[in-house]
Amino acid sequence: MKDFVFYAPTKVVFGRGAEARLPELIQQYGGKKVLVHYGGGSARRSGLLDDVYDMLNAAGISFVELGGVVPNPLLSKVNEGIDLCRREQVDFILAVGGGSVIDSAKAIGYGVPYDGDVWDFWDGKAVPEACLPVGVILTIPAAGSEMSNSCVITKDDGAVKRGVNSDLCRCRFAIMNPERTFTLPPYQTAAGATDIMMHTMERYFNKHQDMTLTDNIAEALLRTVKDCAYEVLRNPEDYRSRAQIMWAGSLAHNDLTECGTEKDFATHRLEHELSALYGVTHGAGLAALWGSWARYVMRDEANVARFVRFAVNVMGVENDYTDPRGTAERGVRAMERFYHDIGMPTSIHELTGKIITEDDIDLMVSKASRGGTITLGSIMVLRPDDMKAIYMMAL
Repeated sequence: MKDFVFYAPTKVVFGRGAEARLPELIQQYGGKKVLVHYGGGSARRSGLLDDVYDMLNAAGISFVELGGVVPNPLLSKVNEGIDLCRREQVDFILAVGGGSVIDSAKAIGYGVPYDGDVWDFWDGKAVPEACLPVGVILTIPAAGSEMSNSCVITKDDGAVKRGVNSDLCRCRFAIMNPERTFTLPPYQTAAGATDIMMHTMERYFNKHQDMTLTDNIAEALLRTVKDCAYEVLRNPEDYRSRAQIMWAGSLAHNDLTECGTEKDFATHRLEHELSALYGVTHGAGLAALWGSWARYVMRDEANVARFVRFAVNVMGVENDYTDPRGTAERGVRAMERFYHDIGMPTSIHELTGKIITEDDIDLMVSKASRGGTITLGSIMVLRPDDMKAIYMMAL
């Protein structure tokens, strides 16, 4: 078991009608001029943006808006937001949407008080020292950015996707009304459930296997999301199941399921190159890669026991005590069946529909390893040759 610090400062307001608390929350955290940041037209079509503007106007809170955030949020939009916030003297950023909008808001928050190019933080040339306060009305449970210290941005030039972690960007509050997720398309719902589960699996698969309470929390979260994903795909307006998924999304990425253990996140880092180059949905990209990563990591006999526990406690596989590796493999196959059941891919070709060449793989490896200068993962440290092998297995 590792020593740890658990820090989760975000105030969560959860339930039906939670949006009504918005003005008091912004005022509580000192907001006087707000940037309302959002993605496509769904927030407007649903009436949510109009509700937000009505509440802000009624409370006498000034605001400007900036929409157009896309999945895998772009540096160009971040720079547009930085310029707007400086020009309008914005002192609070409200993200209305999912992880892409929240990450874009956080990046804008970093950039406003910084004199240099905000990409310096993602390029490793500088470390954030300040961030405008950010709050969120969550409409897409998946990324967990509403309670995490993570911010992932894609640089338009060269399709470079990277993350920066700092407690400075943690949201001051997160408003979560599960009813706002009723209209999510099935594919987006499934990809979100996949991302939520992967955030915990990236922490669950580790070499520190003596933190029983954390493991039990992780397993319960994974089982719950798996079961509820089936329910909401059958009945999109199942409030109870939507609520379980929404809350799990936050708990999966606020480090609760990491306490006393060690994160891996190799699958995430490998997927970043897929979504940066091919514009695929992040959760779907994770599903396409995970089985190959798992089988590669299980080549180390020391890791098999963890996959056996996952197979039995999460996927409901019967434990064959005479064949641990076989039990572990059946757990991986059960996970892949779950992905297919909810409409997720389990290979790169199934994900993209494209022919991916070895040169394409080499490019992704070079980006993931930053030209061979870094490794990925912790349960098994992946060097460029390992990364290439996993990508090739996933084709």
